[in-house]
Amino acid sequence: MKTLILGGARSGKSQHAEALVQASGKTVVYVATAPRFPDDKEWQQRINKHQQQRPKGWKLIEEEQDLIGILQGSMYQEHIVLIDCLTLWLSNLLYENHDVVYETQRLCEALADYTGAVVMVSNEVGMGLVPDTALGRDFRDAQGRLNQAVAHEADSVLFVAAGLPLALK
Repeated sequence: MKTLILGGARSGKSQHAEALVQASGKTVVYVATAPRFPDDKEWQQRINKHQQQRPKGWKLIEEEQDLIGILQGSMYQEHIVLIDCLTLWLSNLLYENHDVVYETQRLCEALADYTGAVVMVSNEVGMGLVPDTALGRDFRDAQGRLNQAVAHEADSVLFVAAGLPLALK
C-alpha cells in the first residue's frame, strides 16, 4: 500500500501520517528528509520537537536526497516506511542543482516497483500566493508536478486541512 498525504503548513499532515503508520502494527522506518542547518536555532528546535514526538521504537533514517536507494531492494519490505517529507526532499535536490524532473521520474519508478507499505508526506503549495521570485515559482511548479506524479503511483491520497483528512483517491 502506497499512501500520499498532502496538506499545507501546519495542517496536521505529519501527525495524521504518524498515526496511520502507528496503527499499522508494523515496525516503522521513519525517513527524515530535513537538512541540518547548525546555525538555525529555530529549525533545530523544529527537528528536536519532531524527534521527541516520535515513538522510541521507530527506526530513523536521515536522508536528504536518496529516497530511491531506500525504496530499492527488500530491506524494508516487511516494515512500513514513512517519508516526511517530499517537499524537503525536492528542496534539497533543487539546492544541489539536480534535475528534478528526472529525479521525480526515478522516484515514481522506485515506488512502482516497491512492494512494501509506504506513507509519504508532501506540502500542497499551489493554493496560495504566487511566489514573487522565479526560483519560488519554479519550486511551486516542481512541487505541483511531483505531487501529481506521486499521487498517480499511490494507492491512496489524502488531503489534510485543519487536522482533518479528506480522501482524494
